[in-house]
Amino acid sequence: MLWGSNVKSEDHKDETFTFLGRGVDFRGVIRFEGTVRVDGRLDGEIQTSGTLIVGEHAIIKGKISAGTLISGGKMKATVTATENVQLLKGGILIGEVHTPRLAVEEGAHFHGMSDMGVDKWQEVETPAEPEKVHDLSAHRTKVRAFPDHTPNP
Repeated sequence: MLWGSNVKSEDHKDETFTFLGRGVDFRGVIRFEGTVRVDGRLDGEIQTSGTLIVGEHAIIKGKISAGTLISGGKMKATVTATENVQLLKGGILIGEVHTPRLAVEEGAHFHGMSDMGVDKWQEVETPAEPEKVHDLSAHRTKVRAFPDHTPNP
Protein backbone atom coordinates (compact mmCIF):
# COMPACT_ATOMS: atom_id res chain seq x y z
CA MET A 1 0.00 0.00 0.00
CA LEU A 2 1.48 3.36 -0.98
CA TRP A 3 -0.53 5.80 1.11
CA GLY A 4 -2.48 5.10 4.28
CA SER A 5 -5.96 5.83 5.45
CA ASN A 6 -7.69 6.93 8.61
CA VAL A 7 -7.86 4.20 11.23
CA LYS A 8 -10.51 4.45 13.91
CA SER A 9 -10.34 2.51 17.15
CA GLU A 10 -11.01 3.08 20.82
CA ASP A 11 -7.38 4.09 21.51
CA HIS A 12 -6.60 6.00 18.29
CA LYS A 13 -9.69 7.93 17.25
CA ASP A 14 -9.21 9.58 13.86
CA GLU A 15 -5.42 9.00 13.91
CA THR A 16 -3.89 8.86 10.46
CA PHE A 17 -1.46 6.07 9.54
CA THR A 18 0.46 6.62 6.32
CA PHE A 19 2.67 4.10 4.49
CA LEU A 20 5.39 4.53 1.89
CA GLY A 21 5.63 0.91 0.82
CA ARG A 22 8.55 -1.33 -0.06
CA GLY A 23 9.61 -0.89 -3.68
CA VAL A 24 8.50 2.76 -3.78
CA ASP A 25 11.20 5.32 -4.65
CA PHE A 26 10.22 8.90 -3.71
CA ARG A 27 12.12 12.17 -4.18
CA GLY A 28 10.95 15.44 -2.69
CA VAL A 29 9.28 16.79 0.43
CA ILE A 30 6.61 14.85 2.30
CA ARG A 31 4.50 16.38 5.10
CA PHE A 32 2.12 14.23 7.12
CA GLU A 33 0.04 14.27 10.26
CA GLY A 34 -0.02 11.27 12.57
CA THR A 35 2.08 8.14 12.19
CA VAL A 36 4.14 7.47 9.06
CA ARG A 37 5.83 4.17 8.12
CA VAL A 38 8.47 4.14 5.40
CA ASP A 39 9.56 0.81 3.90
CA GLY A 40 10.77 2.18 0.54
CA ARG A 41 13.37 4.75 -0.51
CA LEU A 42 13.11 8.46 0.21
CA ASP A 43 15.52 11.11 -1.04
CA GLY A 44 14.52 14.50 0.32
CA GLU A 45 12.65 15.64 3.38
CA ILE A 46 9.97 14.06 5.54
CA GLN A 47 8.00 15.97 8.20
CA THR A 48 5.47 14.77 10.74
CA SER A 49 4.53 15.95 14.21
CA GLY A 50 3.69 12.34 15.04
CA THR A 51 5.73 9.15 14.83
CA LEU A 52 7.94 8.15 11.91
CA ILE A 53 8.68 4.43 11.66
CA VAL A 54 11.52 3.49 9.30
CA GLY A 55 11.28 -0.19 8.37
CA GLU A 56 14.31 -2.49 8.07
CA HIS A 57 14.30 -2.31 4.23
CA ALA A 58 13.90 1.47 4.07
CA ILE A 59 16.60 3.86 2.89
CA ILE A 60 16.26 7.57 3.67
CA LYS A 61 18.64 10.33 2.56
CA GLY A 62 17.95 13.93 3.51
CA LYS A 63 16.21 15.66 6.38
CA ILE A 64 13.80 14.18 8.93
CA SER A 65 11.53 16.13 11.30
CA ALA A 66 9.25 14.13 13.60
CA GLY A 67 7.86 13.92 17.08
CA THR A 68 9.26 10.40 17.53
CA LEU A 69 11.54 8.43 15.20
CA ILE A 70 11.77 4.64 15.43
CA SER A 71 14.19 3.17 12.90
CA GLY A 72 15.47 -0.22 11.89
CA GLY A 73 16.42 0.96 8.38
CA LYS A 74 19.27 2.89 6.79
CA MET A 75 19.38 6.66 7.06
CA LYS A 76 21.88 9.29 5.98
CA ALA A 77 20.13 12.32 7.38
CA THR A 78 19.81 15.25 9.70
CA VAL A 79 17.19 14.21 12.23
CA THR A 80 15.18 16.52 14.48
CA ALA A 81 12.76 14.78 16.85
CA THR A 82 10.85 16.75 19.47
CA GLU A 83 10.25 13.70 21.70
CA ASN A 84 12.77 10.89 21.06
CA VAL A 85 14.79 8.80 18.61
CA GLN A 86 15.08 5.01 18.84
CA LEU A 87 17.58 3.15 16.66
CA LEU A 88 16.67 -0.52 16.53
CA LYS A 89 18.92 -3.53 15.98
CA GLY A 90 20.12 -3.53 12.37
CA GLY A 91 19.37 0.17 11.92
CA ILE A 92 22.04 2.54 10.58
CA LEU A 93 22.09 6.31 11.02
CA ILE A 94 24.83 8.48 9.56
CA GLY A 95 24.37 12.19 10.26
CA GLU A 96 23.09 14.49 12.97
CA VAL A 97 20.48 13.88 15.65
CA HIS A 98 18.75 16.68 17.57
CA THR A 99 16.42 15.26 20.23
CA PRO A 100 15.94 15.31 23.99
CA ARG A 101 16.13 11.48 24.20
CA LEU A 102 18.20 9.04 22.12
CA ALA A 103 18.17 5.24 22.49
CA VAL A 104 20.49 2.99 20.47
CA GLU A 105 19.81 -0.75 20.70
CA GLU A 106 22.67 -3.22 20.65
CA GLY A 107 23.32 -4.05 17.01
CA ALA A 108 22.30 -0.60 15.72
CA HIS A 109 24.93 1.72 14.23
CA PHE A 110 25.17 5.48 14.69
CA HIS A 111 27.91 7.59 13.19
CA GLY A 112 27.61 11.34 13.59
CA MET A 113 26.76 14.09 16.03
CA SER A 114 24.02 14.10 18.63
CA ASP A 115 22.55 17.12 20.39
CA MET A 116 20.36 16.28 23.35
CA GLY A 117 19.86 19.76 24.75
CA VAL A 118 22.88 21.78 25.80
CA ASP A 119 20.48 24.32 27.30
CA LYS A 120 19.64 21.83 30.06
CA TRP A 121 23.33 21.59 31.00
CA GLN A 122 23.61 25.36 31.22
CA GLU A 123 20.68 25.46 33.62
CA VAL A 124 22.40 22.94 35.90
CA GLU A 125 25.82 24.57 35.68
CA THR A 126 24.73 28.15 36.34
CA PRO A 127 25.97 28.96 39.86
CA ALA A 128 23.79 30.87 42.28
CA GLU A 129 26.69 33.18 43.17
CA PRO A 130 29.48 34.42 40.96
CA GLU A 131 32.62 32.31 41.22
CA LYS A 132 35.50 33.75 43.23
CA VAL A 133 38.82 33.80 41.40
CA HIS A 134 41.90 33.26 43.54
CA ASP A 135 45.17 34.92 42.54
CA LEU A 136 47.92 32.39 43.24
CA SER A 137 50.66 34.80 42.18
CA ALA A 138 50.34 36.59 45.55
CA HIS A 139 51.42 33.36 47.28
CA ARG A 140 54.48 32.64 45.13
CA THR A 141 56.82 34.77 47.26
CA LYS A 142 55.84 32.87 50.41
CA VAL A 143 57.58 29.59 49.55
CA ARG A 144 58.65 27.69 52.64
CA ALA A 145 62.01 26.00 52.73
CA PHE A 146 62.01 22.49 54.13
CA PRO A 147 65.04 21.16 56.02
CA ASP A 148 67.17 18.58 54.30
CA HIS A 149 66.31 15.14 55.70
CA THR A 150 69.01 13.14 54.01
CA PRO A 151 70.77 10.75 56.39
CA ASN A 152 74.43 11.39 57.28
CA PRO A 153 76.87 8.78 55.91
